[in-house]
Amino acid sequence: MDYGKIVGDSFEYAKEGLVGDWKKWFLLLVSCIIFPLILGYMLRIYRGATPSPEPDEWGTMFIDGLKLLVVGIIYALPIIILELVLMGAGFVMYMQKTPFPNPASMMELFGAALAGVILLLVLAVIIGLFSAIGYVRFARTGSIGEAFNFGAITEQIGRIGWITYIVALIIVAILVGIVEFICLLIPYVGLILLILLLPFIILFTARYITLVYDSAGTV
Repeated sequence: MDYGKIVGDSFEYAKEGLVGDWKKWFLLLVSCIIFPLILGYMLRIYRGATPSPEPDEWGTMFIDGLKLLVVGIIYALPIIILELVLMGAGFVMYMQKTPFPNPASMMELFGAALAGVILLLVLAVIIGLFSAIGYVRFARTGSIGEAFNFGAITEQIGRIGWITYIVALIIVAILVGIVEFICLLIPYVGLILLILLLPFIILFTARYITLVYDSAGTV
């Protein structure tokens, strides 16, 4: 996989779609606020729309976005459930150590909390690996069930190459993270700048995931 080419293509895709077209940028910014709309718009990109589509057919875009939201919630359920279980277990442990926890007990609580965080992160990474491909499958097939066809998802990742795929996701996460970090370093206006950049980031990321998916051929 030519990571540089995919990054460059995704950047040009977002730039050509938004730079100079402030009306489109504004409409997508509004869609980020009414977030099912931006999710529905992302589905169009996942389907392979080139160049980036115009934000129109708002009703269809909203319904598609709600469907993708449902898919995302289902994917997030294991993380939510595990987090609630860990919080409950942590609360029980804390109550057992009170009212006068000694240093050893505090270290035990800290160790348990750290283990819980690591477990949550591992689960989130695993779900992230499958959900990224699942979202594109949903976009291509229109079937929510196909978003959870783990056999087909695993097969698609296998064709991409597991290491290749993981590296690709790490790259896009780092790039987006750098942009967000730089924006938030800017006093007073950094957060506003980051919000204004959301349409560009979303187009870039959605196109990137689409190209990674298609690098192994569509199914």
